[in-house]
Order: sequence, then structure tokens, then C-alpha cells
Amino acid sequence: MEDFLKSKIVEFPRNVIAGHGVLGEIRDMCVNIHTGKVGTIITGENTLKAAGREVSGYLDGYDIDFCITKGVTRDSVQEATELVKEFGAQFILAVGGGSKIDTAKIVSKELNLPFISIPTSAAHDGIASNRASVKDKKGATSIESASPMGVIADTEVIVRAPYRLLCSGCADVVSNLTALKDWDFARRLRNVTFSRSAYAFSRYAAESLIDQAELIRPNNEESVWVAIKPIIVSGISMCVANSSRPTSGAEHMFSHMVDTLCPGRALHGEQCGVGSIMTMYLHGGDWELIRDTLKTIGAPTTAKELNLTKEEVIKAMSQAHTIRKDRYTILGDKGISEEVAERVAIDTGVI
Repeated sequence: MEDFLKSKIVEFPRNVIAGHGVLGEIRDMCVNIHTGKVGTIITGENTLKAAGREVSGYLDGYDIDFCITKGVTRDSVQEATELVKEFGAQFILAVGGGSKIDTAKIVSKELNLPFISIPTSAAHDGIASNRASVKDKKGATSIESASPMGVIADTEVIVRAPYRLLCSGCADVVSNLTALKDWDFARRLRNVTFSRSAYAFSRYAAESLIDQAELIRPNNEESVWVAIKPIIVSGISMCVANSSRPTSGAEHMFSHMVDTLCPGRALHGEQCGVGSIMTMYLHGGDWELIRDTLKTIGAPTTAKELNLTKEEVIKAMSQAHTIRKDRYTILGDKGISEEVAERVAIDTGVI
């Protein structure tokens, strides 16, 4: 009998606190995860005002510096890394949206420092994941990064962000349905590494949002409460899989191709939602459920709502397979033709 040699390390948040007015829990969380007394808050100019200074105010007796950053490029991440080193930080607090949290994840991994994720918006499911998206001239690249030691999601803070951001985060999680189909498809055809527990986390997150879609509406803190748990669980599924596979398939390839061809037109989660409608159609699944859920919460379901032309959607769909040649999806190795992409987009009402 052969020796059993399998092993796996799973890193995900030790503490998750979500709800109304929970920013004040930051001190206890720092104590519980033994952060030390010297920290850096990675944030932006707007998120510093939204929550960064308030978070710092709860840390009396700590030595806290601020690192103000914009976007997530290799240069901006390097600058943040050097600044955190210069401050002599023992831990990092990420206060902001996706770009600030992604920056903190990368710096945390590079410097081997614990970090706590404190979102001021919920535009995608990266709040609690160990994946970060870095942008360059060729588009966005997903890379392995650090998992947060803790997450503090204050619904009172997040509800003040534009509702469009929450819609985008919900759409990103709903698109898990096609990411999971692609993952299972690749498991059956290419024997890719597969995690049933990560699959279950991701599916629960998507189905939970779909079941409660009618409760998600603008200017309502309870809507944030309904959405934030699935968004966090979706991120945790990536930690369990140690891969973005549970939440990223052909629909994300479409989104990243849109970013490459037409940068700045729409939000990541919005693009993933529309991409999920079309890729679910290719799978022969219930694409109408995805479309109707997105409509219910107010997320885009058409090219026009993404500020894209018919031709741009067709081009993005037909070239999406080139984004990650290592990731097998319903698009196959050679992608789909522009004629097929056009038919899919027409049949689903995207164009």
C-alpha cells in the first residue's frame, strides 16, 4: 500500500465582524490577532475621510501612519510597500474599496505582515479573498496574495457609498454560477484540481443573493446587511480553493477583455454579470435567472448599460479566451467566433 502524502494549507479570515457601527471593534480585533502596536492604514483620499480617520481614532495608544494610494499598478504597489517598510509597520489596515484592499493584500504578502480588511464599499468579492487584481497596459492580472486576518464590514459606512458599487459586488457574486459551471466542466474534461468545499461556499453565496435579490435596494442599510455576508463568503471560497476558480470563469475573462479593449466603461462586477448571462447561455443553463436577478437589484444586463457598443461586446466575447490560456472554460482553447458571439448576445438580449 502506498504512503498517503496529501496535504493542504487553508488560510482565511480568523475574525469577521459585520453590521451596524462595528468600526469601533477594530481595537479588540488588533488585540485578538496580536498585531503589535505599530500599524499603517492603506487608504485613499476619499476613504480616509469616509472611515480611515475614524478607524485611527479608535486606536489610541497605537502608532498609526497613513499610506494614501490610487489604483493597483505594479508601481503603486511598490511605492506602498516601500512606505510601509519605512514606517516600520507591524500590521496593515486596509480601509477602502477594492483597490485599497488589493494593495494591502499584496503588500501584506510581500512583507509577511498581518492585515485587516475594512471595506468602505462592496463593489466585488475581494473583501475577504487571497486574490488581488493588478492592472498594467495589457489589462488586469489576478495574482495570489495574502488573506486578511480579519474583516470588519460596517454596514453604516458601506451604505454611504454609491449604490452602484453594491450592485456591482452582488453581480460579481451572482456570476459565481457560471464560474462554477466552468470549473466543473474543466474538472470533467481536463481533470483540473477541484475543491467540493470551495464549490459549496461559492454556490451558497450566489444562491443566497439570488434568493434575497428583492431585498437589495438603494439607500437601505439592511440591503447591505443582506449582501455583505454572501460577498464575504464568496471571497472565502477562493481562500479555501487557494485559487480564484470558484468565482472566476469565462465571465471574468469577458470582463477583463472589456477592460483591455474599452477601459473605464463599467465596473468589474457589472461586466462579470453581463458576461455570466452569455456564458450561462453557452452552457445551456438558466441564463434568464441571472438576467432577472441582475435586473431586480438594478445591475446592468445589456451592452448599452455597460456603455459598450454591439461591436465591442462581440469582440470582447470572441477574444475573451485569450485572457487566461491556462484556464479551461466553456469558451474552449480557441474561443468562439464573432458570429457565435453575436448570436449569443442577441439571443440573451445583451445587444
